Amino acid sequence: MGTTLDLSELKQKIGQLFMIGIPGPRLDRDTDALIREYNIGGVILFSRNIQEPLQLTALCRDLQERALKYHGTPLFLAVDQEGGPVARLKEPFTVFPGNRAIGSGDYPERRADEFGRVTAREMRLVGLNMDLAPVVDVPEGEPERHLRGRTFGEDPERVARLGRIVIRALQKNGVMAVAKHFPGLGRAERDPHAELPRISQDLSEIRSVNLHPFRAAIKEGVCGIMTSHALYPALDPVCPATLSPSVLTGLLREEMEYDGLVLTDDLEMGAVARGWGVAEGAAEALEAGADILLVCKDQERAREGLELVCNRVLQGRLSNERLEISRRRIIRAKERFLSRWEPPSYSRVKQYFRLQGAGAG
Repeated sequence: MGTTLDLSELKQKIGQLFMIGIPGPRLDRDTDALIREYNIGGVILFSRNIQEPLQLTALCRDLQERALKYHGTPLFLAVDQEGGPVARLKEPFTVFPGNRAIGSGDYPERRADEFGRVTAREMRLVGLNMDLAPVVDVPEGEPERHLRGRTFGEDPERVARLGRIVIRALQKNGVMAVAKHFPGLGRAERDPHAELPRISQDLSEIRSVNLHPFRAAIKEGVCGIMTSHALYPALDPVCPATLSPSVLTGLLREEMEYDGLVLTDDLEMGAVARGWGVAEGAAEALEAGADILLVCKDQERAREGLELVCNRVLQGRLSNERLEISRRRIIRAKERFLSRWEPPSYSRVKQYFRLQGAGAG
């Protein structure tokens, strides 16, 4: 990497591995600069970014148009739209009761399919293309508070079946699905948003219970799998799954033969940020086998992570081959789902949601 141009190209390759949050409901100057300078691969949107369908449509259009203008590469535009307690899209979007209600109610397969189909239709309508769902964790008894209402139930076979239906419905209708949280948070007794959970399951339980729904997701061709910020001593006594080569490469890639996208959970969560820091966590996760590195709020932490990964490649601590493997997976996913991007239509959004006023686009 002997020239400024080479360094710029390297940073833009690394930028494709990062999915960032943005501060508000409109494209801002700092986000624009990150997309321009680093060729950021994706943006994740939260409630702070979403006011109503037309505003969200404008935001998604602006983000994609800027990325395509600068680099010719579309963005992953993601939300956590699980239904129930975790749903970024509120009314007038269709409100679903969530996985627990689906798994414990009547006609669960029909309701899982309906959730996936309608959610994908409404997401695509406003310009979103990736749903960080379904949760396929298998709890034992009452799940930890942050997971309550988000799991299909305690039967691994039912979780696998319903998770697979949601994945199929989302992806058949043009939205990338992401199964989470690998290799399973069902036995977590702490919330990884605040601290690092330790999950003391033996290997046989992990394989027979936790991994069963993920195997089903892989068979269904799930686009992405999200890692958990939890420590599994039976798999790796030192590193949480997000940072563990044993978990991400040894178990998920090699043993389970998964070659889709691996996304980290938010690297700003306490389980990683307190022990490793966001930038170090990003570099360690990439080295362990992750492809997409989530920094969901603080863009300065994302810049630090980008620069640290770049420095490790330049120093030879992280191989260019490792970088290229993840880039190829990202390119493959974008070619599969985003090769024919068209700007979302304001008039269609207004018609679908029965909004007032004349529309453009």
